[in-house]
Amino acid sequence: MVIRYIFLTMTMIKAFTDLQQSRKLAKILPLESADMYYFLDPTPAGNIYHLTIQRVDVGIKNLPHYDEGDIPCWSLASLLSVLPDYTLQSSTDGKVFVVCESKKPMISDAYDNPVDACVAMIEKLHELKML
Repeated sequence: MVIRYIFLTMTMIKAFTDLQQSRKLAKILPLESADMYYFLDPTPAGNIYHLTIQRVDVGIKNLPHYDEGDIPCWSLASLLSVLPDYTLQSSTDGKVFVVCESKKPMISDAYDNPVDACVAMIEKLHELKML
């Protein structure tokens, strides 16, 4: 009997900001623009963060009351909604970048996923006081 193992390579597409990016963006963006948050769960073994989607009732977003330690989180859709005049583009090698065509056109560096490209552009626009 021959047993063969097949290993599948899965490509994970990043759909929301990670904890470090969320901490940075919480200082830059209005908290109302976040559509998720990391819920702090202190345990005896240490702090654990759980990604939580904010509750939606009849089409109206009810923002949670953030407890101390909770961190707002942004999906790709919510990141794109805060960028003025953006275009999300990809190069032939699969890298993703953001082009903003506001008063001063800018292009982000190339990243492996659109979330990182959007975060980089938001940070760049914030530094230039254009956001």
